[in-house]
Amino acid sequence: MTVEAPVAPDEETPEVVQTVDGAPGDAAPSSSRPLAETSLAGLGLADPAAAAEPVIGVRQLKCGIIEVALPPNQEIEGPEARVAGAAVRALADGRRMPVMLVISGAVGVSVEARQVYAGSIAASACAIVGETPVDRVIAHYLLRSKSDTIPAEFFRSRTEALEWLRPYTSE
Repeated sequence: MTVEAPVAPDEETPEVVQTVDGAPGDAAPSSSRPLAETSLAGLGLADPAAAAEPVIGVRQLKCGIIEVALPPNQEIEGPEARVAGAAVRALADGRRMPVMLVISGAVGVSVEARQVYAGSIAASACAIVGETPVDRVIAHYLLRSKSDTIPAEFFRSRTEALEWLRPYTSE
């Protein structure tokens, strides 16, 4: 599994936002930063040979929230979580920023990946978004392993999660 992170040398918003699987989607095109999806291989964070594998999407939204989207039908392991964490830290650029973790359809998150999540130094708050009862169970384990210093909640709606995170964008 690889992680793709947006890279934005300019400040223009793309017309179409790419979802995790690369298909055009409605993942809040009006709120995404001007980010061209680029593999982290150029940053030495991902193996270019693994490009055909499922992708964890990491991008910064225009509203100042970092979105991490786990691929559906995959279990997230420690190495993938560490690479995604490095992408989040790169986007945060030394600041603490709110993070929206979209887990819809993920099969599971390993103990090592949960430890990476719990040790986040870039997140000021974390909203976990899921749709199914399985997503709720995964979110429960993530919420139990989080740091007490990072506010975190589970949401069934991306809109509610973004609204809840909005006050943390000024930190």
